[in-house]
Amino acid sequence: MIKDIIAANEKTAPNSREMAVLRENFPSCFRKDGSFDLERFRECLSKNITVTNEGYELKFLGKNYARLLASLDTTTVIIPDEDHNAKPENKKSENIYISGDNLDALKHLLKSYTGEVKCIYIDPPYNTGSDSFVYHDHFHFTIEELSEKLSVSEAEAKRILDFTKRDSASHSAWLMFLYPRLLLAKDLLKKDGVIFISIDDNEQANLKLLCDDIFGEENFEGHIHWRRRSNQPNDRTKLIGLVAEHILVYSKDSQFLKEKGVGKLALTGEFSNPDNDPRGPWASKPWKSGSDQSGTRYTITTPTGVMLDEEWMGDEHTYRKLLSDNRIVFPRGGDGMPRKKYFQFEREQEGQCACNWWPSEIFGNNQLASAELSELFGFKNAFSNPKPTKLIDAIIGLANVKNDDIVLDFFAGSATTAESTLRYGLDCSCHFILVQLPEDIDALIESASKSEKEKWLPIVELLDKHNRPHTLDQIGMERIIRASQKIREENPQTGADLGFRHYILSEPSSGTLDRLESFSIEDSAISGNSSVLEEFGTSAVLTTWLVRDGYGFTASAEEMNFAGYRAYWMKKHLYLTDPELSDKAIEAIITRYETDACFNPENVVLFGYSFTWTQLEALQINLKRLKDTEKNLRINFDIRY
Repeated sequence: MIKDIIAANEKTAPNSREMAVLRENFPSCFRKDGSFDLERFRECLSKNITVTNEGYELKFLGKNYARLLASLDTTTVIIPDEDHNAKPENKKSENIYISGDNLDALKHLLKSYTGEVKCIYIDPPYNTGSDSFVYHDHFHFTIEELSEKLSVSEAEAKRILDFTKRDSASHSAWLMFLYPRLLLAKDLLKKDGVIFISIDDNEQANLKLLCDDIFGEENFEGHIHWRRRSNQPNDRTKLIGLVAEHILVYSKDSQFLKEKGVGKLALTGEFSNPDNDPRGPWASKPWKSGSDQSGTRYTITTPTGVMLDEEWMGDEHTYRKLLSDNRIVFPRGGDGMPRKKYFQFEREQEGQCACNWWPSEIFGNNQLASAELSELFGFKNAFSNPKPTKLIDAIIGLANVKNDDIVLDFFAGSATTAESTLRYGLDCSCHFILVQLPEDIDALIESASKSEKEKWLPIVELLDKHNRPHTLDQIGMERIIRASQKIREENPQTGADLGFRHYILSEPSSGTLDRLESFSIEDSAISGNSSVLEEFGTSAVLTTWLVRDGYGFTASAEEMNFAGYRAYWMKKHLYLTDPELSDKAIEAIITRYETDACFNPENVVLFGYSFTWTQLEALQINLKRLKDTEKNLRINFDIRY
């Protein structure tokens, strides 16, 4: 488990992820000693591909370190919030909220959700100098170790480590922070998945280059300009007032996305039904041909007898058909120019292609977002610069999210993405995964100005009222709970999934790490080592393993009893965590394999610290007996440390 990961991380290089992909797809290009044969790889490439030695790429200090961070596995364990998750509205929910560093969360998610996320929206720190991006570097490399691992000078290694130990507004530090997260996020996207990234002017140009590097220029779908402020700026110290933000959009595979079908925006407009048309609300557009359009000339007589000889949008036969279907209307009491009806239900099905200018009247603004939060919380400034649900609604629709799709936001902030996904899920059973770093609000208040401290007071009071820790992730959780209650009140008959399950990522304590490092299988498992399981808790070990083995965060293993010994079964895996595995329990496990036709887990996974060498040996010998039975089972014996 943790010890195995630490050992593997020591051997990890910045290109480990890429080399693993090459080894899987081009095994013939590796020599016996594990080295990569570049010339043989060139021969494997199609003759239609030109390999060049010159190119255009984004370079910044710390890029190889960022690649290394993406390759290293996380040593955090996943602790389920059992009290929250046991509530009726959350017990079976497929929505997930993770409290922890999003780099760790992405690494856990990849073990179960690779290629399964339809839409990613993130609103990362903008690197303004005041919104410091927080590093949680668990690896603690020395200058000498990092210099050797990255093949850089000690001076460069020191500069890179400085980025991870103090706030820095440099472009390189920001790029180093975001690069590994986007590398991992790409692997989570479905083949027709889309990622939307909000940014301002400070890093927009660098983000474009970064995304071209990761997703490929060919998968750039567009650059949306969203007007986040409805009012005109009045800052006389600036030449250009900022009213808009940028949203960069990339697909996982642009060609496949277009073949599968791109998403559309819901058409908005003033629909009404003044004539009580049974087809519902409608709007209209002129039937007369415009000055820049060619049409067909014929005479139309209005209901009041006025003769109109003009060029019209369609031929006379089409006009007569529309008229008989009550799709032509004459304004001004029947005396006006004819107009063609179009119905709201038709336009909702059609949608429209998105353009790259998103006005605040349609897609909301920061003021609207603040008002939405104020309505939910009962006080202002519950979160700084939140995004409005109208904006995220449009993004989810544009991503073409459908039944059982996943929407991911790993910079969750005020949790707007969760509320929009819940509302969207009223019509289709999509789900969200949110990740938020549990930053210490008390520490933020301590360094805040007087006016900022006053803004935090009602938030702290709210968290105290609900016995919640003073951390940012708790505000997002509370917002989801309140938004869900509001949606239920507005839709009392809905059976949609409006709950969520909460998980916390936790790093083992230094004492536990010391015990893991000093543990030896020759030692007795009875003395001292059970405390490792006690610190993590059985539910944390099981949840972490279930995610690692591809079953996801919301999977539940079946508890089983083998002659008084408790074990857990999930499809292809049988998990043994508790100490004191007796001979009777081992025999009961073998008997279950032999007598139960439905019981065929191919992997027996053990928490190594709970067992003596004798117990492990006895179980392994008995499992080998199964190869000679009618089932002819070969069991993978997996001891995790």
